Amino acid sequence: MNRRRRDVRRERARTRWWAVLAAAGAAGGVAAILALWWHDGGLSAVAAGGATALTSLGRLTGLVAADLLLLQIFLMARVPWVERAYGQDRLLRWHRYVGFGSFWLMLAHVGLTILGYAADGHVDLMTESWDLTTSYPGMLLAVVGTALLVGVVVLSVRAGRRRLRYESWHLLHLYAYLGVGLALPHQLWTGADFVGSMPARVYWWSLYLVCAGSVLLFRLALPVWRSHRHRLRVCQVRWEAPGIFSVYVAGRDLHRLPASAGQFFNWRFLTRTGWTRAHPYSLSAAPHRDLLRITVRAGGDDAARIAGVRPGTRVLVEGPYGRLTEVVRRRRRVLLLGAGIGITPLRALLEELPYRPGEAALAYRASTPEDLALHRELDVIARRRGALVHYLTGPAPTRSSWLPASLGHLSDREALLRLVPDVAERDVYLCGPPSWMQAVQLTLRRARVPARQIHCEEFVW
Repeated sequence: MNRRRRDVRRERARTRWWAVLAAAGAAGGVAAILALWWHDGGLSAVAAGGATALTSLGRLTGLVAADLLLLQIFLMARVPWVERAYGQDRLLRWHRYVGFGSFWLMLAHVGLTILGYAADGHVDLMTESWDLTTSYPGMLLAVVGTALLVGVVVLSVRAGRRRLRYESWHLLHLYAYLGVGLALPHQLWTGADFVGSMPARVYWWSLYLVCAGSVLLFRLALPVWRSHRHRLRVCQVRWEAPGIFSVYVAGRDLHRLPASAGQFFNWRFLTRTGWTRAHPYSLSAAPHRDLLRITVRAGGDDAARIAGVRPGTRVLVEGPYGRLTEVVRRRRRVLLLGAGIGITPLRALLEELPYRPGEAALAYRASTPEDLALHRELDVIARRRGALVHYLTGPAPTRSSWLPASLGHLSDREALLRLVPDVAERDVYLCGPPSWMQAVQLTLRRARVPARQIHCEEFVW
């Protein structure tokens, strides 16, 4: 136990350092661009006004847009230390915000540059646009790349995402890499800040190599190497409840895989069709030396194909990902709150987390008793380890609540305090549908649970 605590403390320390380093790197990149732009006379050009000011501002917005585009790629490169520091759901949100920021700056760069060049050459905007596209090296590629990026941004707007399955959206989203690859080379060939400055060339080439290397290493090479090393194969598919099944995956030396209860992998089952589509599923049991398990709701995307995989089917995994683990824990007592298929990582945590009898409680929300997946396993773990389990079943009340209608006579806060009177003294782990988790978080705040003790991750896309 003492060794485990030392390992957890070391992991927490490493996580804090990587969080600081990653944030400093992102801020330092923008600061470096501003410094290079200022050093090359950008500020004085803006002060001069007219076409010179427009062109200088076009350069600045283009440079910052390029930096944010590369930062956007790095955020999704699945760098393990950065992912453990912030969690994939937070990185995905930042990826989206940075992406929209770089998009608008890119449009500003195009507009300001065309306006500045047209004013300087005393020509109309259409003539200048055509001349820039056809006469400058790399500009035609930049136009194609910009068009691809515009398409990806349109699909990334919430209304556009709702019309697509996750797998289709994810596949189309990969065109963003092609867009970036086509849009950035014109900077290398014609960008004044790149061509005329050795420090700028060193900075940008280093940035390109870090981002491209991170994608190749952590999104391609590492998953392939881990899957091959551990020789992952399906060994059993078992139905747990109506519409819910578990997939057991066997492998060798799985104790060397840096996975913990509460984490998830992106899974690819190498069947004849659909193997290109990766699905994020949490471990529903603590990882063992030769076995991993996920539990899946049959109504999800592509779930019918996964339910029909045969024993012996090879598996490719990316991960492990997620911070819903012991590393974020602060208190001795814990409360696990899950709904629906969100019970899967909590069941693994109930098994793996260190706690004494009476220090752990779990509340599981489901529409009917038949929907309580893995409840027999939860009961066994609770008896063996002295945990308290509450099953909250029944239809939803008429008011917005995370509780069943049978507890509708109580406020959400009152019901929570009856279930767990000392909730403010516990770490709380949440997993379930987003709207349900929002209702629980509101209740926890009303029960005066400190925000640092509330741990949840949301699958965002």
